[in-house]
Amino acid sequence: MLFVSCLVNFSVAPMMDWTDNHYRTLARLISKHAWLYTEMLAAETIVHQKDNLDRFLAYSPEQHPIVLQIGGSNIENLAKATKLANAYDYDEINLNCGCPSPKVAGHGCFGVSLMLDPKFVGEAMSAIAANTNVPVSVKCRIGVDDHDSYDELCDFIFKVSSLSPTKHFIIHSRKALLNGISPAENRSIPPLKYEYFYGLLRDFPDLTFTINGGIASVDEVNAAREAGAHGVMIGRAAYNNPWNILGHVDTEIYGVPSCGLTRRQVLEKYAIYGDSVLGKYGHKPNVRDIVKPLLHFFHSAPGNGQWKRNADAAFRNCTTIKSFFEETLEAIPDSVLDSPVSEPPPGRTDLFANIDSLLPTPYETKEEVVLCA
Repeated sequence: MLFVSCLVNFSVAPMMDWTDNHYRTLARLISKHAWLYTEMLAAETIVHQKDNLDRFLAYSPEQHPIVLQIGGSNIENLAKATKLANAYDYDEINLNCGCPSPKVAGHGCFGVSLMLDPKFVGEAMSAIAANTNVPVSVKCRIGVDDHDSYDELCDFIFKVSSLSPTKHFIIHSRKALLNGISPAENRSIPPLKYEYFYGLLRDFPDLTFTINGGIASVDEVNAAREAGAHGVMIGRAAYNNPWNILGHVDTEIYGVPSCGLTRRQVLEKYAIYGDSVLGKYGHKPNVRDIVKPLLHFFHSAPGNGQWKRNADAAFRNCTTIKSFFEETLEAIPDSVLDSPVSEPPPGRTDLFANIDSLLPTPYETKEEVVLCA
């Protein structure tokens, strides 16, 4: 079943080494409606591994709605990768134009560096769209280095949407600094400029925009949506506190019943999954790989510290996920394991209260931009 892009009220951000199949399996056990993204996959990897694609692209049907994020700077490979991915029935294909990692963007390869060449991005998105029947989208920042004015961001959005069928943009509301700071610092040092995001909503009423960056609770998700955001994307907060964040998505954001599972029931289902994929590709995935997304499952709960210490010891000798749980879960009280999701952690409900007074000057399409399009 394919989902319609306009229903992306809430999504979990693509995160390298984090939003793998294991994490997405856990996330879907907790929330049935959150949109999930893969880690960014380089188009070249997909093309070169065309005889081994299950390892990179396969996922269980339960993970729908799911978006494949690809990266690259070669249009031919982006088109080929998209075509190869068709067999896996992703609900959307997303191009990464936001990653500031030196491995990705530092040499002008792809990621956020692509924002400096919107004409190329438009052409790339046209090639991607021509090779799939599902919606396409772009995830980007609000700027790069000194190219950080609101008009430059609008030029990027205008050119890409004019040159391609792209109608959905996920906007990380910080610019990226490519020299001198790490990817982690790029998530905190450049200031958030939510006013740029809401300016885009005003100036491009025919496009769909999802806001990303600095939003860390369900209260803040709803505050962003009440201020007009079409969709909201959370990254590390959903990874570092999956039970308390994702556990409220279905009820508080989509207005439908939650999964109704306790933590114990989630772990029982996850153990079945984990043991079914253990060692599927030789020595990988191993117990540590599969357990990794669970290391924040008991965030702030009684017994969490002891459970993590038990986990460190269990990694040395456990050969199945079931045995791992048998050796570690004694640290967690039954009251924690058998209780449903409690009240959501509070957030800043006034985060966007004054956003209208901060909006930048309305964008006026420049003549040269129209000519380029």
